[in-house]
Amino acid sequence: MPVLVASDLDRTLIYSSAALALTMPDARAPRLLCVEVHESKPLSYLTETAAGLLTDLADSAVFVPATTRTRKQYLRINLPGPAPTYAVCANGGHLLVDGVSDGDWHRRVITRLADECASLTEVQEHLLRTADPVWVRKQRVAEDLFAYLVVERELLPDDWVKELAAWAAGRGWTVSLQGRKLYAVPKPLTKSAAVREVARRTGADLVLGAGDSLLDADLLQAVDRGWRPGHGELADSGWTAPGIAALPERGVLAGERIVREFLKAARAPR
Repeated sequence: MPVLVASDLDRTLIYSSAALALTMPDARAPRLLCVEVHESKPLSYLTETAAGLLTDLADSAVFVPATTRTRKQYLRINLPGPAPTYAVCANGGHLLVDGVSDGDWHRRVITRLADECASLTEVQEHLLRTADPVWVRKQRVAEDLFAYLVVERELLPDDWVKELAAWAAGRGWTVSLQGRKLYAVPKPLTKSAAVREVARRTGADLVLGAGDSLLDADLLQAVDRGWRPGHGELADSGWTAPGIAALPERGVLAGERIVREFLKAARAPR
């Protein structure tokens, strides 16, 4: 029976230059591999060691990227190793099979959102009405499923975030602040549901996972074993769950440690 490895990408496996968190002298820094270019500029990295481990992982497990990124944003990432057969995009709104969205899955998600939470239009209007242009740089809707703001983090009022989270919770939505992006996502829109579908299709009897943000909590609660890095929303709040290891590493070295743990667990006798 196969092992399934479902992992968040940004700030879990891959890192922007601002999120690398390299604290050692430059001469001792790990060699990095660029895995994403956007508008002709390098954008995301992992260590060369992590790249080798991720390639090896393909021989021992079904690797499933599980990201909040849109399909377009995900497809510009060029991870080492074989292209994943399955990928979870838009926080579970799209299940990609060989790079193409599964229409039946997407329709099931849309039906559930309509039945269980407030509309995207209502949430988007609230964001537009209450967010201050002083600290908002961009306002975006992703895949007609959820909304997010790109903000000036140092100017963003903590009280506003808390008030937004309370307002959203009453309407079946979750708020997550990740770096300079503030997400408003429907609670029924989850990575875990899509990963469970992949586990069903592949017959996996062991599911491993990793993530750093509040939007990854449901995924980590659904896996058999998981890891979170020493940075991010989950680490900052001290979040934990049974079977989840809180790693001390931060930044791109945490990504390397996570892939190492995936490979070790996937190869362990069962």
